[in-house]
Amino acid sequence: MSGEVIKFPEGFYWGAATSAHQVEGGNRNDWSEWELESSKLKVKSAKLREWPDYIFKNYPNPLQEENYISGRACDHYNRFREDFDIAKRLGHNAHRFSIEWSRVEPEEGKFDEAAIEHYRQVIAALRERGMEPFVTLWHYTLPQWFARRGGWLHPRAVTDFSRYAKRVTAEYGREVRFWITKNEPETFVRHAYLVGDRPPQQRNIFTTYRVLRRLLAAHRAAYDALKSKDPTAQVGFAETKVYFEPYRRLPHHMLTMKAVKWWRNNPLYRDFAARSDFIGLEYYFHSRIRLNPFTSRWAIQDNEDREVSDLGWEIYPQGLYHVLDELRSYRKPIYIVENGVADAADNQRASFIRRHVEAVARALHEGIDVRGYFYWSLLDNFEWQLGFWPRFGLVEVDYTTLERKIRPSAWEYKKIIEANAVERG
Repeated sequence: MSGEVIKFPEGFYWGAATSAHQVEGGNRNDWSEWELESSKLKVKSAKLREWPDYIFKNYPNPLQEENYISGRACDHYNRFREDFDIAKRLGHNAHRFSIEWSRVEPEEGKFDEAAIEHYRQVIAALRERGMEPFVTLWHYTLPQWFARRGGWLHPRAVTDFSRYAKRVTAEYGREVRFWITKNEPETFVRHAYLVGDRPPQQRNIFTTYRVLRRLLAAHRAAYDALKSKDPTAQVGFAETKVYFEPYRRLPHHMLTMKAVKWWRNNPLYRDFAARSDFIGLEYYFHSRIRLNPFTSRWAIQDNEDREVSDLGWEIYPQGLYHVLDELRSYRKPIYIVENGVADAADNQRASFIRRHVEAVARALHEGIDVRGYFYWSLLDNFEWQLGFWPRFGLVEVDYTTLERKIRPSAWEYKKIIEANAVERG
């Protein structure tokens, strides 16, 4: 019923998320190396696309090489306290961030005490501001020594990651309750080993599946390492889930949709979830699939796209409810650890958040165990192969001056947080 106020449970976590490489600045890892190699090619590719005029008001823009080089990013590594002060002003009681493996272990088996102390201060700063840390161990990027040796394909890859996880746990185990071992393993392998538009830019379906299995093994090893140090720790993983529908409820569209869904929603999802205390859900996409047998793309997305983001992604809040409903069978607590919209003008974001939170409220009302919602992202940031131009932040960042400016939508999100409730539109 329109106007109905829906309350959330006491202790529900409200916050936003970041990842190290996207906001910290000054990172030296496999991705920063690749940025320097690929930026010229990305500019050439960008020139082939039609861009909205407002994109060029942002700096840097898609036709400049610096857009694709993370550089100092948001300088969050030095300004995290300022950024957490903003999050506190916005009412957040939790924050998701990642530890940059390449900082902590810049050489194989050699740990950097200054970097370890830095992340201890990050965790302490969150605690001091009344925010629960949700810590991600791996968010795509790899130490250069690890990548040069073959990355996840190397026989010792799982052992190396386990060593890193054990050290991090030993350092922060008493201060951190919630751990995410892996961020979007399927997304990583699809882009890096199948599509080939992210490092190491390989294209082999068999290698793709092999790396996905290696990431599962690394997740299990990290889970065991974390639990051995602190049996009370809550350890999970984060994966995107797309809400899939067939273009028409006809057998050929249904079968095509099921085949695409099997891979895109991670064929090893159940295995990851089996060795997890909770599920970290990331929701961005709805995809209506139809069979397209007479072209090289045998399956295509055919959405109505009544509302789209700056990236052209369909805004489809009801899909979040359906994905949560699909996760019900796992009988695990669910934290929505990413959900956001690229919206430089900030015209859609407040409505986007409210309607997605409504979908969460509906799931809760039907008995689905959802315990937190993290908007992506706290800050405008470096959006991987797309660079700086997409604007996801609750907080606008001027990349020339690094000035932070809270967007109006962030204050609307604060109203939901303070009420611990949402009014159904």
